[in-house]
Amino acid sequence: MMFCFMNIATALASFERGDEGQEVIDIQKRLVELQYKVSNVDGKFGPETEAAVKQFQTDKSLEVDGIIGNDTYRALMQKDMPPNRSGRSAAVRNVIRAAYSVLGTPYVFGGTSTYGFDCSGFTQYAFARAGISIPRMADSQLYYGRQISMSELRPGDLIFFSTYEPGASHCGIYLGDGKFIHAGTSTGVVVADAFTGYWGERYYGACRVL
Repeated sequence: MMFCFMNIATALASFERGDEGQEVIDIQKRLVELQYKVSNVDGKFGPETEAAVKQFQTDKSLEVDGIIGNDTYRALMQKDMPPNRSGRSAAVRNVIRAAYSVLGTPYVFGGTSTYGFDCSGFTQYAFARAGISIPRMADSQLYYGRQISMSELRPGDLIFFSTYEPGASHCGIYLGDGKFIHAGTSTGVVVADAFTGYWGERYYGACRVL
């Protein structure tokens, strides 16, 4: 399996449905220029803009989630994502920051602290650092939030895999652009590809707590 590291700015950077402002206007103008359907260039990232982004992602063989993360932004705008850009709430930013703060921590079965984490101990820790209480076990975490499809995934969502036993037996935190951060048994806390290779074959589901 292949593991990929992203810095926290990349993980937090996104434009998505619900965002507003001049930067969204620039994105909409670019989509129109490329002949994608955006009827109103109004600076509001609504359903039509999201649909246009998804079509662009499909055409460019990018992860199709309707979210303009770093890869999609670079392909669309032909430049890097603006620094310190985040379309997510403060709570989501805090969860992802907490997750990144323990990057490289070893895996320990039953672990719930910076001395070592198991997968659900890690996700519980990251949410707790942001002031959010979630259940301890992976299968309980899956049903704690709102069930969402793969196409609905956004940074900060919990993502689940069927590994050593049927059902949601492994979990992590989705970062966008097809990446997630998790505590792997052989790797400790790392960033990995969610939808290809080992993890792609074992994807089980996702939920949104925030």
